[in-house]
Amino acid sequence: MPFRDHPTAVVFSLTPGGPVRPTIQPVTPNYASLSDAALVQLAKEDPEAFGELYERYVDKIYNYIYYRVSDQAEAEDLTARTFFRALRKIDSYEERGLPFSAWLYRIAHNLVANWHRSNARKKSVQLDELITAASSAANPSAIVEREEIHATLLEVIRELPEDRQQLLVLKFVERLPNAQIGRIMGRSESSIKSLYHRTLKSLRAELQKRYPT
Repeated sequence: MPFRDHPTAVVFSLTPGGPVRPTIQPVTPNYASLSDAALVQLAKEDPEAFGELYERYVDKIYNYIYYRVSDQAEAEDLTARTFFRALRKIDSYEERGLPFSAWLYRIAHNLVANWHRSNARKKSVQLDELITAASSAANPSAIVEREEIHATLLEVIRELPEDRQQLLVLKFVERLPNAQIGRIMGRSESSIKSLYHRTLKSLRAELQKRYPT
């Protein structure tokens, strides 16, 4: 059933000394209560519906891009371009197994990839928030040791191939499930699981090499 621009309601108005006259008035949808799929259909005709999608995802898309480019101004620009491109292409979007959120991340991923190519270098990904420091330490030497291991882990992560860095951002920063990560990266869920385990194995091996027991 196609969506109308806005639902309507019949309102009965009373004119003093006259008959009851029914009038039709538009009812503003409660966008916040709608699913992404419903909002996408409305957004093809109604900019306010796209505005709700923007509010739902702008922070997540910005965080994803920021951890990939390590530059606030560039991340803001690429985030704006992501939503501008989504708005331009919203008419042609059909779910077909690819949720709107995954489609949006894929647009962001493509823009980030183009950004890296145009800059002719691969910027290191700042993943400091992937590892949360312990809330307290028993003594100062424990604090120093913890910070040293933390710094080493970040260094090892920055040396990973780009697809593994992207996987870690989506999994630990955005906390997305493997199935959705696969849709964003264009891989199967089983492939993502395999890549994740290989990534953790290589991280563990490198840390054991640097900190032998």
